[in-house]
Amino acid sequence: MRLTPLSIPYGAATTAARLGWILVIATFGSTQMPGAGPLVALAVVAGVLALAGLYQFARWQRFEYELTGDTLDIESGVFSRRTREIPLGRVQNVDTSRNAVQRALGIAAVTVETAGGSDVEAELRYVTEAEAERLRAEVGRLKRRAEDERNGEATAADDPEEEELFAMSPRELALLGVVSVDLRLLSLFSAVIPIVAPSLTRRATDPLFSLAVAAPLFAAGIVLVAVLASAAFSVGNFYGFRLARAGDELRYERGLLNRYTGTVPLSKVQSVVLSENVLARRIGYASLTVETAGYAPGDAGAESAVPLARRSRVVDLAREVEPFGEVSFERPPARARTRYAIRYALAGLLLTGIAYGVHRFSEFSFAWYLTLGLVLLAPLGAHLKWRNLGFAVLADHVVLRSGFWSRETTVVPYYRVQTVVETESVFQRRRDLATVVVDTAGSRGLTSGDPKALDIEADRAAQLRETVADRLQDSLQARRAERRRERERDLRAPPADRTQSSVASR
Repeated sequence: MRLTPLSIPYGAATTAARLGWILVIATFGSTQMPGAGPLVALAVVAGVLALAGLYQFARWQRFEYELTGDTLDIESGVFSRRTREIPLGRVQNVDTSRNAVQRALGIAAVTVETAGGSDVEAELRYVTEAEAERLRAEVGRLKRRAEDERNGEATAADDPEEEELFAMSPRELALLGVVSVDLRLLSLFSAVIPIVAPSLTRRATDPLFSLAVAAPLFAAGIVLVAVLASAAFSVGNFYGFRLARAGDELRYERGLLNRYTGTVPLSKVQSVVLSENVLARRIGYASLTVETAGYAPGDAGAESAVPLARRSRVVDLAREVEPFGEVSFERPPARARTRYAIRYALAGLLLTGIAYGVHRFSEFSFAWYLTLGLVLLAPLGAHLKWRNLGFAVLADHVVLRSGFWSRETTVVPYYRVQTVVETESVFQRRRDLATVVVDTAGSRGLTSGDPKALDIEADRAAQLRETVADRLQDSLQARRAERRRERERDLRAPPADRTQSSVASR
């Protein structure tokens, strides 16, 4: 099958838009060049559009895909031919996205991710919305059939009914905008404002408009713009968020300008993570993300299952994905808190020394001694970090918590554990402390973001490592035995009962 013909003009327009800066230079530059003029600029614009259109036509003509019973086959490439066969058993997610223009045209982009991949495995740009939905449903049906056949079970071919788990209310969306302040945007706007509004920079250096007045106004203005921008981004990104369960997978949709839909197979879930930043904790709210094996698009490799909701509701939804019991955390010993206080105080002294050096040996003169306040705040920072650390050993899960500004509580089922690592740095050994890292096949492992029990007693760390490793083996044996009993029970049952038993076990 081919992509929709609308992908040709849409792709050409998108390419031309990406090259907009070149067209602007050509348009304005043509008036400054002897023998050139607006007609030359218009010819350049038309030429770029024509070339983009020809390339998109060739791409459309040479791009073909076919969904077989076992694979998704794709042939593509304008200058270099590429043929791929993606086994459906390896497909992790089939997601669709549509921005406002694509929705008006009735087209959508389909992305296919596979387990263990570090990038999108395939992308169909663009198919009709009906074809996108057909691909998502058909891939899911074929995957279920392949898994049932592999397990020796009868196949339920129908698409399972959806059960809505969560739909974001306008109030929750507004709160999400409030608590999703991203101060990383401060650096962006600090760099952009002098470019887009150079008059403000000149006012700041005007002696009549003293720096003592301008600096606080600029700082407040930049913070306000960053807060509004991050809030608008969060609201637009999660507008209309909805989460549903259909059989053995979660389905979500979200987005105002760009509308995303996708699936999260429950059989691939590695862990669930409850996140609460300082603002969210103050009002009793939290968010939930689901880590799956390999790459997943969106929130740094993890799919957002609940952007923001009451903490109790988030915990209930987390138990829908991973049914864990009540959690009672063990904290690190008090000497770990002392270690943090010393570390933070040393960092404060270092910054104070740097500030004094800048004040003493450069033209910048300021109240460098104010940085000594960081040293005084070191004990408070150490206590807050220590208070938000902890771990819990449950019957089927290990739970690990860390972080103060953004606290994360990670629930890992034992059978998803890949490795358990116990580490001791030189400084930890001096205080008889150790760290236990619980590694899964989730995407966080790609960025060394594995959950860990930080700075616990060395003896307790050894016990925790052995306990998790032992329960991993026990849980794997239990799951193998359960699957073997199911297959034996299914094989002994009459054909009619075999089908009912298989469907009931799904």
